[in-house]
Amino acid sequence: MQDGILIGEGVVLDARPASFATRAGGALLDALATVVLFVVTASVVLGTTVDRLNEQWGNTLAVVLMVTFLVALPVAVETLTRGRSPGKLATGLRVVRDDGGPVRLRHAFVRALVGVFELWFTFGAVAMITSLANARGKRLGDLLAGTYAVRVRGARGWERPLVMAPDLAGWAHTADIRRLPDGLALRARQVLDRAARLAPSSRALLTDELAGQVEAYVAPGPPPGTPAEAFLHAVLHERRDRELVRGRAERERAAQRAEVLHRLPYAITDPRD
Repeated sequence: MQDGILIGEGVVLDARPASFATRAGGALLDALATVVLFVVTASVVLGTTVDRLNEQWGNTLAVVLMVTFLVALPVAVETLTRGRSPGKLATGLRVVRDDGGPVRLRHAFVRALVGVFELWFTFGAVAMITSLANARGKRLGDLLAGTYAVRVRGARGWERPLVMAPDLAGWAHTADIRRLPDGLALRARQVLDRAARLAPSSRALLTDELAGQVEAYVAPGPPPGTPAEAFLHAVLHERRDRELVRGRAERERAAQRAEVLHRLPYAITDPRD
């Protein structure tokens, strides 16, 4: 069975971790873009306010700019683009969670915060050593955030869409669906996608086995008599919809935070004014 990654939009992606050279190229592009933007912004902001700020407020403004460009900006970009910074977009990469889902605000925040140390303070040395030692090429920020980078260029879509049975929609909407273990949702989605090509006995065996595993993370269980295949469709369909709703909400919050941080330097003025 070909491996794949299930993201919020229900797309299967090439699950192979990106090569070290590709990840390094994307990171260098992101670093270059960050440095250029920081230099330009700092020149404009400090150049227009330095005459009105004393040394203390000038240092504060410099720190605010550094936090904005080293933490806030990467967090906003990864959250809004679902793991595709400009460097990753150029090199055909995406950052995903360990279970294949799209990164959220907390994942992006951990990656950016740890990245200040392992990417900037050590000039990428820690990230390089950690990445080369990990089977999935994870840097330290990925290990702590539960993420990794995969290639998405040339990805293909699922052949069979997820279908919510009308009599299961109400139950699925109110059910407590906990996070599934790494790979379980992916295996279920792959089986459903090729179910029509399986022998009836193999199809029933696989869907029954997967439904039993998935049901342990769903409460309450499905209505009595629900076919295993319909249950899997309903859970993955509802899971995908919740991911999309949560992703939109997090992108909106990230955009609002980015706007506040963007305006913050202009709000710092000399208290003597």
